Amino acid sequence: MGAFAAPGAARRFSSLEGTDGLPPRALRRIRKGRYGTVGSNRRYGAFRALLGLGGAIGFGLAIIGWPWGAVVDVGQLDPVFAEPAEQVEVRALSSGETLGGLLSSTMSATEQNRLLMAFREQASPRRMRVGTEILLRYRSTDEAERQLRGVDVSLSPDETVRLTLGSLGWSSELVRTPSWIDTIYAGGEIADNLWNAVIRNEGLASVPFQDRAHLIHHLDQVFQWQIDFSRQIQQGDSYRFALEREVRSDGTMRAGHLIAAELVNAGTSYHAIWFDRAGDGEGSYYDLDGKSVRRSFLLKPLEFRRISSQYANSRYHPILKTWRAHRGVDYSANTGTEVMATADGVVTRRGRDGSYGNLVEIRHPDGWTTRYAHLSAFGRIAVGSRVHQGEIIGYVGQTGLATAPHLHYELRRHGQPLDPLSIRLPPGEPVPDGALERWANELGARLALLDGLPGSRDGDFRRADGPDDGPDDET
Repeated sequence: MGAFAAPGAARRFSSLEGTDGLPPRALRRIRKGRYGTVGSNRRYGAFRALLGLGGAIGFGLAIIGWPWGAVVDVGQLDPVFAEPAEQVEVRALSSGETLGGLLSSTMSATEQNRLLMAFREQASPRRMRVGTEILLRYRSTDEAERQLRGVDVSLSPDETVRLTLGSLGWSSELVRTPSWIDTIYAGGEIADNLWNAVIRNEGLASVPFQDRAHLIHHLDQVFQWQIDFSRQIQQGDSYRFALEREVRSDGTMRAGHLIAAELVNAGTSYHAIWFDRAGDGEGSYYDLDGKSVRRSFLLKPLEFRRISSQYANSRYHPILKTWRAHRGVDYSANTGTEVMATADGVVTRRGRDGSYGNLVEIRHPDGWTTRYAHLSAFGRIAVGSRVHQGEIIGYVGQTGLATAPHLHYELRRHGQPLDPLSIRLPPGEPVPDGALERWANELGARLALLDGLPGSRDGDFRRADGPDDGPDDET
């Protein structure tokens, strides 16, 4: 917007600050003490009111026109560009490079030692990984005169070591990436598999790709006792969920957990509702009747893997060239893929065992045992050590009689082999009686989060936790 001025106005009232530009008569009155000093008493307040009245009259004249001449348009002011306070340069550690080596071109060896001493107060420079991002801040933009004033070393997406050069030398501080808590909602129908359904969900377009992959992982972890995502998901199934997450300033997710979820599989509706029964932050998931969705055993010891061979009384062995029983399930996976214990127990065997190759056997309560064969390596376990459900006990390999990398998994009870894919396993503990009232209140609030999302729970579906669910334990 252009500026304007009225002839003579600047001469009469050039400033309202102090006494500069006041009319001679007003100056004489001030000298005689008629108005007092600035901000001293009510007389100065009256004088300010007088000036305010004059300003209002001047504004009115500007609107209706100045009587002594036309309003002059002085035009657009030229923009003013300020030099940046500092110049920033971003580098990354390459293979075999150290922090000191990266800084060698910007400072002396003595200065490097001082900077590294300050850095060691927060982290070890020897543990920095290839690709670590390092931001250099310079005082001047002139290439010949610029001086390093600060260094930021990104240890992780959540932590940065900030090094600053002051009058006493280099100092350091650990800066944590700011974050906030929000809730995201999504739902939809599955056309081919859950991965594509979530990754391509338009409602999650603002969520980074890697975080959408984490959402699938959360769903798999919650429903892993009821549904094997690698083989049971069908076209026409649906899902919906509400997830509470901690978000960084760049939009990526630091942490999160599902607070309510529903998955409809083959006409059966499965629910998982988060409830912290002890109030200590270590909650778990329950169905609509307050039964734990957790089971004593996981349905599978791997995540998102293809079944290459199922349990069978007679199967043609590709190496032995003969028909024989296959008392387990084979999961195709790359060498080195992590293998999890499907239930809490004690390791009874760990080592080489004939056609099994590298084998781990775990004894569980109530006469249950599991076996994990053809491993390329073992986890941090030993015979007699106690393991927990989901703990890494080994890695997929091709040892023993195996034509390709895969895991052979067996489930037995009292020595009798069982089909891991068809047996119903005992459930976990339900909501305790003392927390049922609080559970009922929170259940309604959690389910309300799913209202309005695609795949309504009011559809014509069977409830997995309903009376037609069958027995919990069937051997």
